[in-house]
Amino acid sequence: MPPRIYTKTGDDGTTGLYYGGRVRKDSTPIEINGAVDEAQAAIGLARAESAQGSELNERLTALERDLYILMAEVATAPQNRHKLKAGASMVTEQMVLGLEQQIDELRERPDIPSDFTVPGENRVAAALDFARTIVRRAERLAVTDPTEGSFVITYLNRLSDLLWAMARWQEGPDHKLSRRH
Repeated sequence: MPPRIYTKTGDDGTTGLYYGGRVRKDSTPIEINGAVDEAQAAIGLARAESAQGSELNERLTALERDLYILMAEVATAPQNRHKLKAGASMVTEQMVLGLEQQIDELRERPDIPSDFTVPGENRVAAALDFARTIVRRAERLAVTDPTEGSFVITYLNRLSDLLWAMARWQEGPDHKLSRRH
């Protein structure tokens, strides 16, 4: 028999943390992770619209996996942070630098528009822009509860920039505000 999906442990309005402990479901870390979970689903929507095995699909899959690492860090009580493992349950500076490298690479492509754009040229780009706005919300929530030495806020900031660049990449060079009106 497969394991049950429901545990009933959250019926009191609390949820379990990584490495133990419980907090209210409306606590800041859980709100952050809720927004990140939404962003991950929006990234999944963009991935579902992309060709299997394509460059975009592979990049998005890697981002979705990184977000699990970020969520583990966010869902860890301060007294248990020492248990986190860099790159497995804690965001690293290298992960942030990897996002920056992707942004720089995409911005160097000749088909990335540099002008202001209106989202929605196609379904993939729209999903990426939707994910970007959700990541921005997660970032706004994260700045209300910063953890010293954590790269979570920086990662979310760079991820939103990367999602913007990816959306523009998927739209191509002809999608500009001036051409739409």
